[in-house]
Amino acid sequence: MAVNVFHTAVSSDNISRHDMLTWINSTLQLNYTKIEQMSSGAAYCQFMDLLFPGFVPMKRVKFSTRLEHEYLGNFKLLQTAFKKVGVDKPIPLDRLVKGRFQDNFEFVQWFKRFFDANYDGKEYDALAARGGQAGAPAAAAPAARRAAPAARKPAVAAASRPVARAAPAASSSARVVVGVAKSAANTSQMDEIREQLAGLQLTLDSVKKERDFYFGKVHDIEVICHEPDCRNLDVTSRILEILYATEAGLVPSEEEEEQEEY
Repeated sequence: MAVNVFHTAVSSDNISRHDMLTWINSTLQLNYTKIEQMSSGAAYCQFMDLLFPGFVPMKRVKFSTRLEHEYLGNFKLLQTAFKKVGVDKPIPLDRLVKGRFQDNFEFVQWFKRFFDANYDGKEYDALAARGGQAGAPAAAAPAARRAAPAARKPAVAAASRPVARAAPAASSSARVVVGVAKSAANTSQMDEIREQLAGLQLTLDSVKKERDFYFGKVHDIEVICHEPDCRNLDVTSRILEILYATEAGLVPSEEEEEQEEY
């Protein structure tokens, strides 16, 4: 049976997007370039095959697909394996298959911790286990066809001009290269900023959930302390003293003061 784990965005063992991709690719002999590619569900199926051999029918896992219904098929296999080995974690299928970074990064962070808790260090030939299937969906063909004419344009333009005027064309090409490089750098910076914002949002949501959870616990204790059977006990006074204590510089609200008087 599997070892279940609890994970939040504020866990100290969270790792970066780049380190996560390195771990995924090195463990499963994949060539993923972004976390969003985990939305196919194929990598999770193979991780489960590594951890619990025989619980995932690897011949039915689609690694090279770009179709959402086949993504769902992969996650259904994962769900079945989870149930068989006793994993409690629900899989947010509808969100993961949409390919959004935040949803997939949150789930893969949990899965990394689950993997570490269950991995026994055994050797695993990932490529052979998936029957030699490609490590990631192939690049879209239309994009490649559009790029080809653009690559031929400089050659045609250069052939139609006198040789003496080749220098200005080279200078213009250099400026284009520099502009493309700057644009790529800006895009990379924006991706990093988006990743940081997504991580901060995950952290904020997790902190809010934990705050509400523990506030509810404290409120329940307070209600019990004010019940007739408990109100006059010595231990109740001590508990209320702790609940209503404030730190230096913090002023209790009017509602808290009324509760103390009561």
